[in-house]
Order: sequence, then structure tokens, then C-alpha cells
Amino acid sequence: MGLLSVFSKKNKEEIKKDLDKGLEKTKTSVFSKLTKAVAGKSKVDDEVLDNLEEVLITSDVGVSTTVKIIERIEERVAKDKYLGTSELNMILREEIAALLAENDNDKLISGFDFPEREDPYVILVVGVNGVGKTTTIGKLAHQYKAAGKKVVLGASDTFRAAAVDQLNIWAQRAEVQIVSQGMGADPASVAFDTISSAKSSGADVVIVDTAGRLHNKVNLMNELSKIKKVMQKVLPDAPHEILLILDASTGQNAIEQAKQFTAATEVNALALTKLDGTAKGGVAIGISDQFKVPVKYIGIGEKMSDLQIFDKEEFVKSLFGE
Repeated sequence: MGLLSVFSKKNKEEIKKDLDKGLEKTKTSVFSKLTKAVAGKSKVDDEVLDNLEEVLITSDVGVSTTVKIIERIEERVAKDKYLGTSELNMILREEIAALLAENDNDKLISGFDFPEREDPYVILVVGVNGVGKTTTIGKLAHQYKAAGKKVVLGASDTFRAAAVDQLNIWAQRAEVQIVSQGMGADPASVAFDTISSAKSSGADVVIVDTAGRLHNKVNLMNELSKIKKVMQKVLPDAPHEILLILDASTGQNAIEQAKQFTAATEVNALALTKLDGTAKGGVAIGISDQFKVPVKYIGIGEKMSDLQIFDKEEFVKSLFGE
């Protein structure tokens, strides 16, 4: 699905404008660092590459991913013999986009508007409290509903009463069905009821919330495994998407959370929230590369439409300039 299919009421230019605005803090930070990195230089030499390495690391891209990017650029420099610093931005964009493309997952539905399916598309949402998990679920529900899909939410974060209440509020805002049993209920039981209800009512999309706890990895792993098993009693191939929500503004802490959750369950998609409030947008590149999981959604503002399908080419263009 292209960007045009994502928001029926927005054209590609408007979406790009929203993205540029959302990434403004990161873009300003990266640009100022890049300008210093090539100051007084006419060609890409060892000093420029050393400076570029520092730019990427301090932009939260991460050490291992930065090393990969620098190695790719070194290969280009060696192959082309001479590269001017004016070409550096273009090469940087190309190599980062290529790196992100290596983690694409063809099994994931790529847009909110997708062809009819026999059974619902099931998304299991994981992530710690405070990263914007419930808000992201609400925005996803809204986007799918706007695309003409029938959506059912499952309130399987039964550890906190507030989580169930918040999800109910978002269900009302998005005008979608919600299945809940209240605080203290068995999360797996809620998930089972949600999938069963969605299947019998002919729903297109199911989005199931889970508890955002990391204090005990064993308990987290057991709980998520149990939820998946009961889902599969209704739909053998569910969940189709295990979506990890991360707060981009936490930078390297988001990488630590990704490490914990990817160890606990088979995460196959990422959503990065709060990109508009941080200069740490480079973390999107590092997390996707380090864990070999594609970034699928990015949050760049408060509005419902400010949750975008991640377009790697547009993201890299926006981040590093045209």
C-alpha cells in the first residue's frame, strides 16, 4: 500500500508535510551536526567519516548500526574513488533506506486499507506503561475504521483498572466495539472472547492490549504465551502481528525495552511514538536494524491522523534532507 492509501482525506504532499513537521527536532539536530562534520572539506575522507560516525552515534542510531552504515559508505568511497561532501547526504539516505529495507516483513498487512480476508487480522500490542500504548491502539482503531474496516478491541491489560477505562474511552472515540471483563480478569480469557466475538461478527481487524509490565520477564513471557495459545484456539494463525510500542524520546532506553520484549515474545512490528517531541528520531534506524524487526508505525503528534504508516524512504529524506 502506498502512502495515498493510508489516509483517504490526505494527499501525499500533506502527509509528507506532517512528517517533516513531526521530525523537525531530530532533523534540526542532525543537520547542525552534519554541517560541522563536513565543514571545510571538499571530499569524503577518513576525517569526514570519523565525524559522520560521531553524528550518527550522538543521534541515537546506535553503535553497531552506525558501524554498518559507515562501512557501506566506505565501500562506496573506495568504489567511486572520489566522492565530494556534497554527495554525502544522498549516499547516507540511500544506505540507511537500504538497511531499513532489509528488515521488511511481507507477511504483515502494510496499510490500513487492505483486501477482504476470510478471518480477522489480529494485532497483539505489547509495551511498557507510559509509552503511548493505549493512545496508539485508539489511533490504529480510528485509522482502520476510517478505511472502512470493522474493528474490535480487546482489553487484556487487566492489571490496571485505568488501562481498561482508557481503552473504553478510545473505543468510544473511534466508534468501534470493545471486549472487556474489567480489572483482575484473566488476560487470556479476554483475548479468547475478543477473537471469538470478532470472528462471529465478521470483523476485519482485532487489536488486543496487554499489560505493560517488565518487572518479571518470566511472568511476562508466560502471560504472552498463554494469550497467544488461547487466540490460536479460535484462529490457528493468530496473532498475525505482534506490535511493540516504544517511546522514541527515551532513546537508548527504548532499545533496552525492545531487547526485553523481543526476548519474551516474537515481536514482528514496531511502533515508535512521540517522535515530534524529541531529537532522538535516529533511534528508529538503530532499533529496526538491531532487532531485525520493521518499524511499521510512527507517532508524530497528538491528532488521530498523526499516527503514520512508516515509509522508510520518506523518513530518511525528511531526516537527512532532500
